[in-house]
Amino acid sequence: MLNQYPIWKYLLIFFIVSFGFLYAAPNIYAPDPAVQISGESSATELDDRALSIASKALTEAGISFFGDEVRADGSSMLIRLTSQDDQLPAQQVIQRALGDGYIVALNLATTTPQWLADLGAESMKLGLDLRGGVHFLLEVDTDVAQEKQLEFYSKTIKRVLREEKIRGFIRQLDDGRIRGKFTTEELRDQASSKIRSEFSGELLHLSEDQEDGFYLYLSLSEAKASEIISYAVSQNLTTLRNRVNELGVAEPLVQQQGRNRIVVELPGIQDTAEAKRILGKTANLEFRLEAKHDAPRSSKEEFEFRSPDRFAGSAFLERDVVITGERVASAAAGFDPQTSQPEVNIRLDSEGGTMMHRVTRHNIKRRLGVLFIERKSRTRYEINEAGEEVVIKVPYDEKKIISLATIQSALGVQFRITGLDNPAEAAELALLLRAGALAAPIDFVEERTVGPSLGAENIQLGVASVQIGLALVAVFMVVYYRLFGVIAVVGLTVNLVLLIALMSIISATLTLPGIAGIVLTVGMAVDANVLIFARIREELRNGMTPQQAINSGYERAFVTIMDANITTLLVAVILYAVGTGPVKGFAVTLSLGIVTSMFTAIIGSRAIVNLIYGGRKVKKLAI
Repeated sequence: MLNQYPIWKYLLIFFIVSFGFLYAAPNIYAPDPAVQISGESSATELDDRALSIASKALTEAGISFFGDEVRADGSSMLIRLTSQDDQLPAQQVIQRALGDGYIVALNLATTTPQWLADLGAESMKLGLDLRGGVHFLLEVDTDVAQEKQLEFYSKTIKRVLREEKIRGFIRQLDDGRIRGKFTTEELRDQASSKIRSEFSGELLHLSEDQEDGFYLYLSLSEAKASEIISYAVSQNLTTLRNRVNELGVAEPLVQQQGRNRIVVELPGIQDTAEAKRILGKTANLEFRLEAKHDAPRSSKEEFEFRSPDRFAGSAFLERDVVITGERVASAAAGFDPQTSQPEVNIRLDSEGGTMMHRVTRHNIKRRLGVLFIERKSRTRYEINEAGEEVVIKVPYDEKKIISLATIQSALGVQFRITGLDNPAEAAELALLLRAGALAAPIDFVEERTVGPSLGAENIQLGVASVQIGLALVAVFMVVYYRLFGVIAVVGLTVNLVLLIALMSIISATLTLPGIAGIVLTVGMAVDANVLIFARIREELRNGMTPQQAINSGYERAFVTIMDANITTLLVAVILYAVGTGPVKGFAVTLSLGIVTSMFTAIIGSRAIVNLIYGGRKVKKLAI
């Protein structure tokens, strides 16, 4: 008979609609403002003691909170606040109470019921223009970048002068200069000439005669200093973008501000403590050979050696570096199949592989150390002249040997790092190596929550206009198409629910342009219903029976609706492929909306019509 679906099709439609309502449900639960606490290292485990200290500090400061909790793995803890205005004061109070070694960051805590979370349902992410997020202002320590470049010059100059048999004493000074001391003026002039030819225009030369010798002072030229700063900021931008991408942050903003500052904005609900730790960690690796016992003190350095069982020892490594972490092309965390200890599998780029092979093939049976270098800071509180308390961060480098293994054969582009404390540390190290090393350390100058960039009032007006528009469309459809208009309104509602569910499932970020895409989708869904209902009316006027008119209306309108939606979908795909930011947000919602509107307008609404009219003798349709 006409206008009847088999039972399996009704069950399939019911399942899809129920699935949509289930996964759209988390969006009705607004998140709580919160502060998140984690260790400075991913290997740090938090316990009830740290939570007690934080809770006591908030109570003494008069900041209301509730729902404090520690994650099951002890990696972080979350304290929910009653007001978003208390987030920044709470962060400062807790940070001071816990001291260095902990990271306290702003966050939004989900309120989705646990049973929904267990099913994998989560709320849709909102962009900065709708929800706001967390704003970090980072400052690149360009002085360190210049010091590293001077260190390179110093080592190169020593090698060049040694090869040219120009005797002199080269030393890097703390004031950003390199000093060369020579016994004769002729040797100094020869050295200056050779350095000029080697580093043309990169170094400024200043000669000075003193009683104990002839001195040559070298400093960076203004052009070279600017180039180093520009490179450091540019490299850090790239690295930070890679780290944000590794964290899976949706629609982030990472851009330069001024000469040496970088702005990072993370919209919506994010693990901000983890983000802050990963973004700010200036960690790098240096691969050095273990120094020989009879090596002079000036050619080796002593470092603490940390093994999995946390045995505190020390070892001497050569000052010369084989390669650094900058030569790492890829890194992945894993486990040693024999010992089940965590490890990081590393693949070097071609130049790094060549350098590693050249050094290790001549040093078989010697030990190769992996030195982990991390920039940290100590917090100091002082009172300024105005009587205000100021926070001073004193940076320092922590260097530890994380692996010291005997070279059994010449190494190539692939090898592994063992000796890590736990899988979390291995995963973090692999992430940092994949994302790339920072060219210079960065400091957090500012951290704050960002309100919706369009303003809460404008957003409310925008949402209200959408609601009014939908209401007017619903009234028109019901008045003009009567019962069929009610069916269309039900279809529109289901369409919105399915669209929100899909965006939540794929973790798409909703921005204001995305809302425009939703509104356009609703309009297209209404248009599809209008085409179908107009065709049914036309067939009734041509003398068809109601059942024939319903069947003909849906069948003949299908081709027109399909053509219109396919062409729009192609445009949306092109927009997503070539667009960025807001354009992509619009394209995503439009693409998903086309799919859901096709389902609700053609299949969903017809299922309702079939339930009402199918298999019955109908003399007149309410249309």
